[in-house]
Amino acid sequence: MSDDEKVEVVRGIQTLWKTEDWWAVWIAFLIIALAAILYFNGSTLKPLAVYPPKWSFTPEGWAKLIQHFQQHGSWYLANYVFWLVVFTISSAILGFKPSEFVPSFTFVYIASILIAIFSANETAHHYNLEAPLFALIVGLIIGNAIKLPRWMDAGFRVEYYIKTGIVLLGATLPFMLIVYAGPVAFAQATTIAVSTFVTIYFVGTRILNLDKRFAAVLGAGGAVCGVSASIAMAAAVRAKKEHVAMGITCVIVWAIIMIFIIPYVGWAMHLHPGIVGAWVGTSEFADAAGFAAAMQYGLMYQAKYGFGADIAIWAFTLMKVIGRDMWIGLWAFVMAIIATTKWEVAESGQKPSAMEIWWRFPKFVLGFFAASLVMTAITAGVPLDVYLHKMKPLLIGPIKTMRTWTFIFTFFSIGLTTRFRELAATGKKPWIAFSSGAIVNVILGFIMSVYILGWYWSSIGTLG
Repeated sequence: MSDDEKVEVVRGIQTLWKTEDWWAVWIAFLIIALAAILYFNGSTLKPLAVYPPKWSFTPEGWAKLIQHFQQHGSWYLANYVFWLVVFTISSAILGFKPSEFVPSFTFVYIASILIAIFSANETAHHYNLEAPLFALIVGLIIGNAIKLPRWMDAGFRVEYYIKTGIVLLGATLPFMLIVYAGPVAFAQATTIAVSTFVTIYFVGTRILNLDKRFAAVLGAGGAVCGVSASIAMAAAVRAKKEHVAMGITCVIVWAIIMIFIIPYVGWAMHLHPGIVGAWVGTSEFADAAGFAAAMQYGLMYQAKYGFGADIAIWAFTLMKVIGRDMWIGLWAFVMAIIATTKWEVAESGQKPSAMEIWWRFPKFVLGFFAASLVMTAITAGVPLDVYLHKMKPLLIGPIKTMRTWTFIFTFFSIGLTTRFRELAATGKKPWIAFSSGAIVNVILGFIMSVYILGWYWSSIGTLG
């Protein structure tokens, strides 16, 4: 698939099978449906949603690990085949070659198993090296130490994997929590999105004399939803493919930086996990990296105080997915109007239709809402003891595990596709423009999450 094809926006009924967003929804709901059907028939999805147990560097620990794989080797094979089939078929329909995707994804999956094994070790737990973060580190090392063939990028589908994981996350997030937090998240996101976009666009066009289309792509990437927003904006204003590549590069580099900065600043200040989760959701530049940062802080907090892992992830998701990701369609629509009526009026004279908002809107967000609503309906009215001792481990648990696999695929792929040697070839101006917005974003996000709305985000755990 060429870069030009990646920027192309699909419209009409074919979006249901020609876009990553909808395929992420279909795959996630296939998993949810399988889990529900098995559960209500007295079984569970656990054999498919297999994961290494906690172990230690002791003879007993090694024996436990070996015994686990001897007993459940067929489960891992089933897990691999499931992911391979659904991702290969959908990727082929999306335009990727199976001959390239299959070996590439197989490499990703084998590495993911090794990463999962290591992260399940007690030493890794002690140092908070959870699977997603460790996957990112390993991916960065491999991607920059070894020159992998370009065709392998077919299996390093960062956006696809994380979108699937986000929809699955919806199945574990109470719908009433979304209802309560929605207005707050959207209000905070609106302030951040407008401020960041205006900063990047102004610095880029007025101070650095960047092409206005390029500045719009950079602004969308920093203000809204990273890679997805950059691609949507490029299609809306007809930006060059180089603009998209640079926008994505800025997003990924800053996203990786924020993975390490925000959680540890929050930890030094002893901030509530809900506050840090909201700050991450406000100021991270990519969904995948944001999950890594929120998860990292939540687990650190929980290890010391006994709670916080779910709260940090919930707050991040509400802030990022509900608040900021919704801006993708709005920004693309507004900039499409400006591009066609101001920038391209001499070329086409055509104005975008109101349906442009729908075509640009991230459909996986709808899947996230639907998954939350469906699982909330399924669990409603269930006695607490039944939910905790039966439904949570046999129905919700396997869905969480499948979500974890998508996160590992995502972070490992981010590392593999972040090639530092290519960053040196880019000019300084795009970095300066994007960084100006990133600084405003992080500072304003901190102020809103901690001081202005900190009272709300610190109570997020009591709403679910």
